[in-house]
Amino acid sequence: MKLISILIPCLNEVDNVQLIADAIDQFFQEELSGYRYELLFIDNFSTDGTRDKLRLLCNDNKNVKAILNVKNFGPLKSPVYGMIQTSGDCTIQMAADFQDPIECIPELIKKWEEGFKVVIGKKTNSKENPLMYFCRSTFYKIFNKIGDIEHIEHFTGFGLYDKSFIEMLRKLDDPIPYLRGIVTELGPKRAEVEFVQPRRQHGKTKTNFFSLYDVAMLGITSYSKVIPRIATFAGFITGGLCLVGALTFFIIKLLNWETFPWGMAPMLISLFFLSGIQLFFIGFLGECVNSINVRVMNRPLVVEDERLNFEGKKE
Repeated sequence: MKLISILIPCLNEVDNVQLIADAIDQFFQEELSGYRYELLFIDNFSTDGTRDKLRLLCNDNKNVKAILNVKNFGPLKSPVYGMIQTSGDCTIQMAADFQDPIECIPELIKKWEEGFKVVIGKKTNSKENPLMYFCRSTFYKIFNKIGDIEHIEHFTGFGLYDKSFIEMLRKLDDPIPYLRGIVTELGPKRAEVEFVQPRRQHGKTKTNFFSLYDVAMLGITSYSKVIPRIATFAGFITGGLCLVGALTFFIIKLLNWETFPWGMAPMLISLFFLSGIQLFFIGFLGECVNSINVRVMNRPLVVEDERLNFEGKKE
């Protein structure tokens, strides 16, 4: 019997972890009895009792494993670290809050059995905040215009990954992995399973503006050369226009020395315009340098505080 690993990253999901564990256990007993499963939770330093609940789950069910991080390492590192700790013939990553429907699991496995090494879950609609869904859609469209790779619209990581893909992740050694980019850039031919994202069953989303900004900037700085090149072209064009404007202004002044005023408005407008352009691109350059700095330091993805129901050494 093939072993299916289910990876569930969590942060302050005390009301959901027991429910999702029971639902997956029942689903495999009733719908997927021809497969074995392991359920791995990776907890990103929850403070609401989730860790105690995970300890009880691991004590009651040996199919359930848990990794408890020593601190919160963010929404990008922890899931990828969890993926490389699984031992199944394939790994399915999904959310703890039921927004990634467990009903999609049979379709993911079916596509995998047909030979696809990566099968992703793709949202066609969502019952979340309509404004948030619109903003996400806008970002995907912009990224696909400026990015060097295809950015899969409304793909958050939910999907199935063959053990060969997991092995590739182990060898990648990227301290800030951008899974969506890795799937597109390095992944094999993939299949897609479409679904409508439901609302969270319990609790509040841990995603805020700053975490979304981090993810977006990581994708742009890692997979786009457009903005630095715009800066280069903008510098040349703006410099040329300023030179032409200065010469034109000087010639008109020479021809009309007594009647043509120097004026402060052109200088102030030019100053603020150039300052705005410089600040924008200096900020973007800072984002790029920060991304380079994190990669050069090459810190581990996460540091574990505790692992439950594991045998042998860490990967």
